[in-house]
Amino acid sequence: METFFLLKIPLIFLLLTHCSSAERKHGDGVQPLSKIAIHRAVYELHNNASVKAHPLVLGTKGEDSEWVTVEIKSPRPSEDDWVAVFSPGNFNSSTCQDEDEPRQQAPYICSAPIKYKFANESNDDYKKTGQTSLKFLLINQRSDFSFSLFSGGLSNPKLVAVSNTISFANPKAPLYPRLAQGKSWNEMTVTWTSGYDISEAIPFVEWGLKGEIQTQTPAGTLRFSRGSMCGAPARTVGWRDPGFIHTSFLKDLWPNLRYTYKIGHKLFNGAYVWGKSYEFKSSPYPGQDSLQRILIFGDMGKAERDGSNEYSNYQPGSLNTTDQIVKDLDNIDIVFHIGDITYANGYISQWDQFTSQVEPITSRVPYMIASGNHERDVPGTGSFYDTNDSGGECGVLAETMFYVPAENRAKFWYGTDYGMFHFCIADSEHDWREGTAQYRFIENCLASADRQKQPWLIFLAHRVLGYSSSYWQQGTFGEPMGRESLQKLWQKYKVDIAFYGHVHNYERTCPVYQSQCVNSEKHHYSGVVNGTIHVVVGGGGSHLSDFGPIQTSWSLYKDSDFGFVKLTAFNHSSLLFEYKKSSDGQVYDSFTISRDYRDVLACVHDGCEPTTLAT
Repeated sequence: METFFLLKIPLIFLLLTHCSSAERKHGDGVQPLSKIAIHRAVYELHNNASVKAHPLVLGTKGEDSEWVTVEIKSPRPSEDDWVAVFSPGNFNSSTCQDEDEPRQQAPYICSAPIKYKFANESNDDYKKTGQTSLKFLLINQRSDFSFSLFSGGLSNPKLVAVSNTISFANPKAPLYPRLAQGKSWNEMTVTWTSGYDISEAIPFVEWGLKGEIQTQTPAGTLRFSRGSMCGAPARTVGWRDPGFIHTSFLKDLWPNLRYTYKIGHKLFNGAYVWGKSYEFKSSPYPGQDSLQRILIFGDMGKAERDGSNEYSNYQPGSLNTTDQIVKDLDNIDIVFHIGDITYANGYISQWDQFTSQVEPITSRVPYMIASGNHERDVPGTGSFYDTNDSGGECGVLAETMFYVPAENRAKFWYGTDYGMFHFCIADSEHDWREGTAQYRFIENCLASADRQKQPWLIFLAHRVLGYSSSYWQQGTFGEPMGRESLQKLWQKYKVDIAFYGHVHNYERTCPVYQSQCVNSEKHHYSGVVNGTIHVVVGGGGSHLSDFGPIQTSWSLYKDSDFGFVKLTAFNHSSLLFEYKKSSDGQVYDSFTISRDYRDVLACVHDGCEPTTLAT
């Protein structure tokens, strides 16, 4: 066993994550792993302390997750003892890369664990007996694992004992497929993660119409390094090798048909390594009249099913939201997760955890994301907001782990079609104001909707560029520089609904323009609607936000709870909106829109081109 010494690291290691003032107020965005002062860890190995983990080999039957039992013995138990899971299993300085940071002594711990539990979690008598057993659910993350017992709590960790290592039978296996719409309506992309570089194996997807002959399509491979990160902790203790990210483009799909697919790698010795078999339904032709169902939410993040990493009930609704979506997945065609995806905040291991959590969804329906502050923002890197909400990730993880049909994935704005819907997705972490490249994109995207064929025009962004009466907005009712630049576009192009996350609750406005309701209805809109309905749907899973004391005239429904929105287009004239809670999947707010094409063409205030007296 190598000896561990006191680490002396610059103050930047203490500042592992930053949150906006609003989020600090409510405790949101605090990555549980950031509470571990791993830079302070000291060596106090004890001969009579032990940690033993079993089984030694995981996934022997092809599983990509498995429960592990960890037996702990300590001669000096304390209520603040905790057990950390490290991966790779050898986590001292022998595996550290040069981080351009001064180190006075070695060996030292250079990486944060991937999860942790307090030793007394399952045994109240641990402090008396010094013995306990914990269970962890591990997923395949391309490396082995070890478990370490620490005393001193999270703030002053003292390493007491280290376990044996355990590993998956095939740690490099292709895993966690993520579907997304391609750049055309009849293209589906498949992105997945593996441990195979292109120097070892050729990645591909075997796919075809269900029950028919399958074909093979190659995949491209991307990866990124520690040097791609823009700050701590992503560049320091939060770094973990992300593996290889592969994307294949399945083109020329027939509309509305079931396809099966299987991700795989062909080794250069001729052998094949296969992932699981999945299936999806191809997109309808743009404008097609059929039943189409859309799911929208933001700010979900991840949580651990084994109860680990729980800091102040960090993301209590995340698993409920995931499970409710999975339960109704046969009645969902496409999902939009509009920012604040994982809340990894620079702890790279958490992206694997998230893709594993949502794999039952992303493997079956397109999972479209938007960029949020916890994906993009790092000071001095070109993000519109000068905070380190991403923990140094500066958008690299989101851009690489998930595909979006953007012209430039570092500028996360794009449009996509689904049948009778046309979606315009903005990137609120880059400037959207008039005169910018993004403003031009937003106008072009909105203008490109053929409303006779695609009557339902939807705008999405992470931050509230429209309306919210959440408490921390402090009377601005949205981003201070948001509405003035965009509301004339929403009105001119007659956007039906604008969706936002960032604020962790649910709120729906009336059809509104210039802060005034332009329609007195609340649940049944028909004919000419005259304005855009704005919806905050940021209750995907992270800590909930309060509402302010001001009662705004445009706010019709508020709920500080976890939930998501489902849109159902029955045809070109009828749309159903439903807000469902993650706790039970029941509908708590709803409205319908009924109209004909002529109602879309009708003039509304500031929404029609000026006319002349020309004859």
